[in-house]
Amino acid sequence: MRKKIVAGNWKMNKTAEEAQTLLSEVIALINDEVTGQVEVVLCPPALYLPIAVQSTLAYERISIGAQNCHEKASGAYTGEISAPMLRSIGVQYVILGHSERRQYFEETNAQLAEKVNIALENGVKPIFCCGESRDLRENGDYIAFVKNQITESLFHLSAESFANVVIAYEPIWAIGTGLTASSAQAQDMHFEIRQHIASQFGVEVAQDTTILYGGSANEKNAAELFAQPDVDGGLIGGASLKAKEFTIVVQANQ
Repeated sequence: MRKKIVAGNWKMNKTAEEAQTLLSEVIALINDEVTGQVEVVLCPPALYLPIAVQSTLAYERISIGAQNCHEKASGAYTGEISAPMLRSIGVQYVILGHSERRQYFEETNAQLAEKVNIALENGVKPIFCCGESRDLRENGDYIAFVKNQITESLFHLSAESFANVVIAYEPIWAIGTGLTASSAQAQDMHFEIRQHIASQFGVEVAQDTTILYGGSANEKNAAELFAQPDVDGGLIGGASLKAKEFTIVVQANQ
């Protein structure tokens, strides 16, 4: 049975004091109000990862993820953070291929394949993001585009390695725009992604793969989205910055 996950991507938000407050509030609410079998992954800015890891050690259902890592294990890459560094402080997940990284930092499918490799080699589970722009959704073969992102960045893996990857489908046109894919649109794409995975790794692996929805999911629409048979949770942006709203999203996936 595949794992249900709700991940909170804080992006570049919160001062140190604000981050500590949010972290404390989320931990308390998740501990008190969430009873179902859902894993919570908190992804604060890299600066706050050590304290986030230490703060959540006693909470089995809460894991910590980074928002990115470099494709090399070490070297002269000023300002970068490596997968071995993340693992050394107890980080369990890393978001890779987020649309903002692809857009602003021009990350390619080939580069992301290297990042996936180095993360897996160091025991850090990738949350691999894929998704299409609004123009592609309206005028192009967006299904083939998303499948190609997955093929070029993940299909070199063995089935055993791929089993440690979480997929996050994020329609770019629904991130920070006020738009959200309908539950039917989300389900249709998640189904296509799962079928594509099955074509490479087999039905059993595909059925065990957690696929998250990552396009402006919030406390108002999460329950409907998570009720879809191929939607296993969410990669949450703005709503993860408010403890109560984020907890409601988590509860919707119990």
